Amino acid sequence: MRRAIFWTTAGLLAWAQAGYGLALGALRRHPRQAFAPIADDAALPTVSLVVAAHAERDVIAAKVADALALDYPRAKLEIVVACDGSADGTPAAARAAGADVVLELPRGGKVRAQDAAVARSTAAVVAFSDANALWEPGALRALVAPLATDPEIGYVCGRVTFVNPDGGTNQEGVYWRYEMFLRARESDLASVTAGNGAIYATRRDAYVEVDPVMGHDLKFPFTLVRAGWRCVEQPLARATERMVPDVEGEAARKRRMMSHAWVIVLHGGLLDPRGWPAKYTIMIASHRWLRYFGPLLHAVALVTAPRALRRLQLLGLAVALAPLPSRPKALLLARYYVLTQGSIALGLVDHLRHGTEAGWDPPEGTR
Repeated sequence: MRRAIFWTTAGLLAWAQAGYGLALGALRRHPRQAFAPIADDAALPTVSLVVAAHAERDVIAAKVADALALDYPRAKLEIVVACDGSADGTPAAARAAGADVVLELPRGGKVRAQDAAVARSTAAVVAFSDANALWEPGALRALVAPLATDPEIGYVCGRVTFVNPDGGTNQEGVYWRYEMFLRARESDLASVTAGNGAIYATRRDAYVEVDPVMGHDLKFPFTLVRAGWRCVEQPLARATERMVPDVEGEAARKRRMMSHAWVIVLHGGLLDPRGWPAKYTIMIASHRWLRYFGPLLHAVALVTAPRALRRLQLLGLAVALAPLPSRPKALLLARYYVLTQGSIALGLVDHLRHGTEAGWDPPEGTR
């Protein structure tokens, strides 16, 4: 029985981290309709581009300038900066930079700031971005193309590239490229299982207000799929965002993120497959359930492993966590993986011990 438990948990871990991606890559490709950016200005929908900002004085002017430089008819674009309790001069900087609407809100968290911006706007499409994310000029035309072309699509996420111009040890870029591969295949086959906060959009009538501690990145796609919408990725809608420079800072960022994600897992409906197509349920189980319960699976695999394999696991942990002055890339990836698994577990501990607050602060090194 012990050996069976070990090989079952090891198999689930292997499927979650590699097998699922290999299976998606091996499936015969049945691409959905290609969504080319819309060239005809008259066919473009009106858009409210929402930027939720807390203490973003140093970057908000550049973000508004980036939005104003988008290749999109100015008469159809409204730029809304929703300031979440920012006492650092963010509202004044946003107005001076040319934002159409600047909301000065009491501190309530990113989601409540986004809700307020959507309630204030009147456009057919609401798009969202982070204050430190920069979009390519044609990103918005590409982002709205699926919504303007297919009435069954309610949510579109673009493709963000994380950059680290100052160097550092963070391996998020490697992980993210793999994540983008999975997301593209999920989008082709059914719907994405998660998005990103840097660049995404919904129809106004598809937008839902969620608990303020539940971020849109994870909560929106599976919620909208349950409501009957398709949720897709548009790889032609591109943005860049600075990542945390070092792997330890990335682990701390993920720990804060996972405190919010666990609320969605435990209380937000992620574990409830009702209303999802069978194919999408398999994707959620493979990409989300097994990912978030990965630390538990690792613990079970360690306890139930044969002695030689247990020693091998412990040796791998020791090498990944050892305070070495420098590491080859393979060991950096191993350290990233171990710290990420730890962040998932610690995020759960934080949520269970202290709850999860709706407010957030920009991660160090990303502005």
